[in-house]
Amino acid sequence: MKTKIGLLYGGKSAEHDVSMQTAMAVIKALDLEKFEIHPIYISKSGEWIKGQQLLGPVENVKELAFSNTEALPQAALAPTLFQASEKSGPFDVIFPLLHGPNGEDGTVQGLLELMNLPYVGNGVLSSSAGMDKVIMKNVFAQAGLPQVKYTWLIRSEWENAKDDAYIKVENELGYPCFVKPANLGSSVGISKCTNRSELERAFKEAFQFDRKIIIEEGVTAREIEAGVLGNDYPECSVAGEIVPKKEFYDYKAKYEDGNTALIIPAEITETQYNELKDMAIKAFKALDCSGLVRADFFLTREGKWYINEINTMPGFTPFSMFPLLWKHTGVEYPQLIEKLVNLATERHAEKQNIKHTME
Repeated sequence: MKTKIGLLYGGKSAEHDVSMQTAMAVIKALDLEKFEIHPIYISKSGEWIKGQQLLGPVENVKELAFSNTEALPQAALAPTLFQASEKSGPFDVIFPLLHGPNGEDGTVQGLLELMNLPYVGNGVLSSSAGMDKVIMKNVFAQAGLPQVKYTWLIRSEWENAKDDAYIKVENELGYPCFVKPANLGSSVGISKCTNRSELERAFKEAFQFDRKIIIEEGVTAREIEAGVLGNDYPECSVAGEIVPKKEFYDYKAKYEDGNTALIIPAEITETQYNELKDMAIKAFKALDCSGLVRADFFLTREGKWYINEINTMPGFTPFSMFPLLWKHTGVEYPQLIEKLVNLATERHAEKQNIKHTME
């Protein structure tokens, strides 16, 4: 009996195209002897469209962008949206490959919880906390994980007192600093600032993508990442290093031109790796994560670690670090997909044993 997977991808966020690339890569990796693949596409306008079962690999991402003439649009809560067919019943597992708001932030996870469906990846709390960089960093601070200095602002605070906002950043962090939308990934909307005029432009850029932004102290450090896989007993992959050929690892370097060197395994000592592993697993547990995360760190010249962030749904594109880290750890891409599906069903089975009413 094949496992019926509902592959959920696309979405309204600025990371729609990243999600499409991820979906195509996952489809190519799934063993069609073991899995049925049923695509569920969310258009850029937010329309949910269920496609026909995929009987072979997809070579062009455009094949996954269904239109109304190719498949019937369905309301998000329509029961048939999450069924392989009326006879076969619900999908065995939903695999959300959505990045950014309305996908990676706990909203879709909440829908799947209401539908009582197994799904790959993190739950509602860890997804929403991991998406909001401010909340995430506050949780990490509570857990005692070392971080660079940071501050944040909402749009109305900035609009009502712009000079005060810039002075706040200069007094608390200084230059250089990085300005980021609080609730976006894939390095969208991020700017490095070395003076006031760059800071002003960076605020305008970041506030296009979110009502809240985070500003972080700039440090001279290596960018080291690790993958974490599991539920209650997570495991850590080997470490990898990102060496951007540009000034920093932005969206274009990540997904478009591949203008970045990925060094796997990273050239760090065994002691440094053990420190990173302990921090990655501690961060995973602090946010009550499940399934997978990619944990990102800074390593200074003095050998000090800072956790930067975790990504609760890292990409699976050809340039993505997460699957490459596990490949070098000994888990090939198809095995990785199967592990994630198994972790999803394991977690769902455990939830079914939880009592929701008093006897």
